[in-house]
Amino acid sequence: MVDVAKLLEPVSQYRRRRSGPLILELDLTGGLAEEAPVTPLGEVVARRRQQLLDVVEGIRRGAQDPRVKALVARIDGQALGVAKVQEVRAAVAAFRAAGKEAVAWSESFGELGPGTVSYYLATAFDHIALVPTGSVGLTGVSLGQTFYGGAAERLGVRFEGGARHEYKTAPNRFTERSFTEPHREVVERIVHSLTDQVVGGIAEGRGLTADRVRELIERGPFLAAEALEAGLVDRLAYRDEVYGDLRRRHGAGSGGSGGSGGSAASERGGADPGSSPGGDGSGDDGGARLLYVGRYRHRAAVAERVPAARPAPYIALITATGMITSGRSRRSPLSGATMGADTVAAALRAARRDPHVRAVVFRVDSPGGSAVASDLIRREVRLTSEAGTPVVASMGDVAGSGGYYVTLGADAVVARPGTITGSIGVYSGKPVLTGLLERLGIAVERVDGGPHAAMFGTDRGFSESEWERVNALLDDVYADFTGKVAAARGLTPEQVDRVARGRVWTGRDAFEHGLVDDLGGLPAAVRIAREKAGLPGGRLRAFPTGGAWDRLVPADSSEDRAAAPRSGLVPAHGLLGELAVLAGWPQGAPLVMPERWEVR
Repeated sequence: MVDVAKLLEPVSQYRRRRSGPLILELDLTGGLAEEAPVTPLGEVVARRRQQLLDVVEGIRRGAQDPRVKALVARIDGQALGVAKVQEVRAAVAAFRAAGKEAVAWSESFGELGPGTVSYYLATAFDHIALVPTGSVGLTGVSLGQTFYGGAAERLGVRFEGGARHEYKTAPNRFTERSFTEPHREVVERIVHSLTDQVVGGIAEGRGLTADRVRELIERGPFLAAEALEAGLVDRLAYRDEVYGDLRRRHGAGSGGSGGSGGSAASERGGADPGSSPGGDGSGDDGGARLLYVGRYRHRAAVAERVPAARPAPYIALITATGMITSGRSRRSPLSGATMGADTVAAALRAARRDPHVRAVVFRVDSPGGSAVASDLIRREVRLTSEAGTPVVASMGDVAGSGGYYVTLGADAVVARPGTITGSIGVYSGKPVLTGLLERLGIAVERVDGGPHAAMFGTDRGFSESEWERVNALLDDVYADFTGKVAAARGLTPEQVDRVARGRVWTGRDAFEHGLVDDLGGLPAAVRIAREKAGLPGGRLRAFPTGGAWDRLVPADSSEDRAAAPRSGLVPAHGLLGELAVLAGWPQGAPLVMPERWEVR
């Protein structure tokens, strides 16, 4: 006789999985990506890389979903930008405000290394668990700069060029042996601002005073037992204990052993509740099911894209990351993504022609690049706004120099307090290899068709008349940049001069000086875009979107949305140029801040 109950069991399991309680899971050990995939291959690769938007939107969606009971995040010493960390912290705060539990756990916040920023992220959660053999690398904020001036001198290489003005310190790494006074002033101010933000966040999250946190930073790093005693973590536990306790509290039944027995079983090589039949997160036992935040958000987005009688209007998210260049956006194995003016401009044109796009959130994470390419993108941002599609710029970890320039056509500019921005200035020049060539016995001879024909060659320095032209170009770019800042931000030339001159600011300082409008990050940018579009419930969607075939077929014109996602790898012959960009040579990109603003 047929056992009907057994036959229907898969259906019952499916229903339980669809309607049962969820515990969202977040693994930040692989970092967070800003840029959306732009090719079919990129879409496949992106499935293994977490996107910031998926994480932030997934957590916020989970806060309103009655099925979602808790959030558990694995955090280590992985370097995450401060602005990204603040985006995630804000999402976690919204999750907790909805009355839901958020737990962070770590094998080690920087194993024998720095872990201040990652620990700062963890303090946004209700509880922090640390593996008993781990540590908390709470040692404070540090920004470093490597100077190659002495090495260049020994090699017989010198840098000839100019900057506007004293705070445009990008060339210093090749011309100096240590900080100049303006350079040190900029870095000290940024470290001070970021330290205040980190200390304040940790103090609030752990219920400590700011003075106590600063005292602890001076004593760090901490062994696990020391961190527990100091109140930096809530418990010492292994993964199986953390997950087992969570599942029990949220309807996991018998799944997960927890308690002291959990760690004993783990050390004996016993079954881990995270992988056992009763604790694998499947939810088949009627308990809470584990689901990665990114997968949760993707499934919800797919469900929303079910064809409707009339497509709903929405807010388009256009993401632009990397060094700003002319032409198409590309990805290099050396320097990562580039922000191609053609690609970004095509996306903006397509957005303002799409009747369903009511506003654009323009997400920028860039250290700058070509002045001309930056201006082309700024122009398209402005034209989109003037066409009746509001544009709100949202700054990521870094949006400085050209990365600030491209936001000047937006209706509003939003940053996070930890965003690195400003750097309103310009520099350009070239390496002069005369001494090195002489040492190597290499001679260069030229036949020039004019007195300035070879002025950018590296075998000699600038002549007096060439210097005149270099300075004229630098002055013109600087005047154009500062003039556009004054017009866009409603500032006087004197006010712009006080915040420009190449100086770099944190988002918090930039807000105080009128360079940005809000410090609420991506959520604030979406809110402002909705208000300006008169679309209170408008969804945020990556733009442009399409299937694999849409990404492969040629675009009909430069205004076709298919023109926007075209991308590829940097050709092999361009790798030397990539190395030069990584080294910090201008390479025709005078609005750039090549220092790596990596805060640990």
